[in-house]
Amino acid sequence: MNTNDGLKTSRREFLRAAGSAAAGLALAFAARTAGSADAGLKIGIVGSGRIGGTLGALWLKAGHEIMFSSLDLEHDKALAARLGGKARAGTPREAAAFGEVVLIAVPYSALPQLGRDLANLIKGKPVLDTCNPIPGRDGEIATWAREKGAGLASAELLPGARLVRAFNAIGYARLPEIGKRQGERIGMPMAGDDPGAIKVASRLVREIGFEPVVIGPLVMGRYLIPGTPLAGEHTPEQIQQIAAGLK
Repeated sequence: MNTNDGLKTSRREFLRAAGSAAAGLALAFAARTAGSADAGLKIGIVGSGRIGGTLGALWLKAGHEIMFSSLDLEHDKALAARLGGKARAGTPREAAAFGEVVLIAVPYSALPQLGRDLANLIKGKPVLDTCNPIPGRDGEIATWAREKGAGLASAELLPGARLVRAFNAIGYARLPEIGKRQGERIGMPMAGDDPGAIKVASRLVREIGFEPVVIGPLVMGRYLIPGTPLAGEHTPEQIQQIAAGLK
């Protein structure tokens, strides 16, 4: 065997070994994030306002570790101190690094810069996108996102994230109330391309008392904004019926 053949063989062996290692890490991460309901997750929340603060508090009660972050660290520290337990506070970069799962709940106009700042920290992680493009608040980027579709637009602004669009249909104040309600469950429409990330998001949705309903890939995220037929409270069956008519 000549030297070139030896180099090619070594390279193939290296690539096989690297591929096996990467696959092993991916499987370990999947087992960790989508495993038993008893295994708490580390959830980084970027944007600890109404929706981020509410969901963080609910997931904290479900046994997860939460790091709150925003542009106001003192607010986040006070929130974490009030909630106690496994709550903590940090900067957005710290929260993105901390989280095995990341929730982003910021004005849509903040996403371009946030995507640049957090790119290396959210790459490969399940990221829940709650951000709604509102032209009157967010300006031109909201118009662009609505034309492109909010799911595909967010994926472009948060490259590398295993994105799931969720928690866009129901107001933050209703989330704790519905989760406590007995009887008929309310559905939570979601859209995403990554099956593993959808599984993680579905677990987190169920843990706060909703039934996850995947309406399709991220392209369907254009319907997960206020003012569409999917906005508001619906049963899982109603969501499926509505989504079928949108395709």
